[in-house]
Amino acid sequence: MTSEHLDVLVVGAGLSGIGAACHLETERPGSSYAVLESRAAMGGTWDLFRYPGIRSDSDMFTLGYSFRPWKESKAIADGADIRRYIEDTAREYGVTQKIRYHHKVVSADWSSADSRWAVTVERTDTGETVTLTCSWLHTCSGYYSYEKGFSPSFEGEERFTGQVIHPQHWPEDLDLSGKEVVVIGSGATAVTLVPNLADQAAKVTMLQRTPSYILSLPGRDPLAKALKKRLPDRLTYPIVRWKNVLASTALYQLSRRRPALVRRLIRRLTLKQLPGFDVDTHFNPPYNPWDQRLCLVPDGDLFRTLRKGKADMVTDRIAHFTETGIQLESGRHLEADVVITATGLNLLPVGGMTLSLDGKRVDLSETVSYKGMMLSGVPNFTMVIGYTNASWTLKADLVNRYVCRLLDHLDDQGYVTATPVAPPEGADAPFLDLASGYVQRSLDGLPKQGGRTPWRLHQNYILDVRMMKRGSLEDEGMTFQKQPVAAGTQKSVA
Repeated sequence: MTSEHLDVLVVGAGLSGIGAACHLETERPGSSYAVLESRAAMGGTWDLFRYPGIRSDSDMFTLGYSFRPWKESKAIADGADIRRYIEDTAREYGVTQKIRYHHKVVSADWSSADSRWAVTVERTDTGETVTLTCSWLHTCSGYYSYEKGFSPSFEGEERFTGQVIHPQHWPEDLDLSGKEVVVIGSGATAVTLVPNLADQAAKVTMLQRTPSYILSLPGRDPLAKALKKRLPDRLTYPIVRWKNVLASTALYQLSRRRPALVRRLIRRLTLKQLPGFDVDTHFNPPYNPWDQRLCLVPDGDLFRTLRKGKADMVTDRIAHFTETGIQLESGRHLEADVVITATGLNLLPVGGMTLSLDGKRVDLSETVSYKGMMLSGVPNFTMVIGYTNASWTLKADLVNRYVCRLLDHLDDQGYVTATPVAPPEGADAPFLDLASGYVQRSLDGLPKQGGRTPWRLHQNYILDVRMMKRGSLEDEGMTFQKQPVAAGTQKSVA
């Protein structure tokens, strides 16, 4: 039986995958491609998460696509707005019909003899197994598991008579009226949930083991609002986008070079939001700014909720659960009808698929990342991993455009494959440089990065624009082949 063959297979119909399809439509209109999505709808994160207040933790002028302006002045958008933006983009660029839902990629095996991937797909609606082949495999599946979020084991949790809910699996019919709610966590999900639940529940307590740095951002961008009165969207969008890129880059660089200064600045801003509040207990992380991702709150909604006494914040450690709540190590007991574990994600590289080369499984931890988007020794394979210190889509757009450039280069030069190689001096730096728990728990299973370009992840959009939009496609980290060759005998053409 002959498998269907496509030039490009895109895995995932979220923000990155739809962006990749749009780039293929406009930059490589002759290519055959399909977008495989394991779920029943597009949108990825923005369709999966349905907890109250779900919103972007980056401004929409950088989280939106470079090629399709975000037309509202609203800087921080809720999940439904983002999902609608993705759906509208797919329709506008004619990629909706290219999406195959209920298609979960299980494994992909590269054949050196045929210079193509054989991709095994499980139909999540019928249980059927399908095999497709492609010349290029492009994974846009994010980096966390959609099946289950991270929930640490708490002593005595089984004794608790109330509900325990992870935000990744929010019940549609949950009614918190009159309930006492404890939200465990201090990251973006927790700071989003607390002000939104405070209007529903009788009492909401945010319980954190370790504080986070939290900054207030205007819900509507003042510059965008002013420019929209004078300029068309096609001019307003790039101006506001670059203003936000430069501002976030400057804050990140200052945080790395002068962490004590940024810590003092954030503390001063927090004190203004919460006069008389114990800021040094609840907003004083033991790590430097940007060792973990900063949390943004639109128009200071979390601060306003705390200021008005509509929610409490407790910084302590959990001793154990009781029948009626949570016992803390300090001796305090928090009564709860519902406990929400906003405790993070489980990382899942390349969508959980198994990669093999001529039947031999690829161990991701033994590979080295090339430009943050390819793996050493793995031909015709790319992946989208967004920035940890800026909007995901900034990097996704660069990678998706780079893939089209690379495919054009293969066609123009008569090459069949493009395979990155590891740096001659080796590489042992972690792929991601965040101290966040979800990253640290998974580093052993991720690729490494090198100490110099093109194997180093800059986490810097400005540097990446220069390298990925204008830089050479042929460098010491990449090999090209004009004819299929046996694995391990690639010869560099540079």
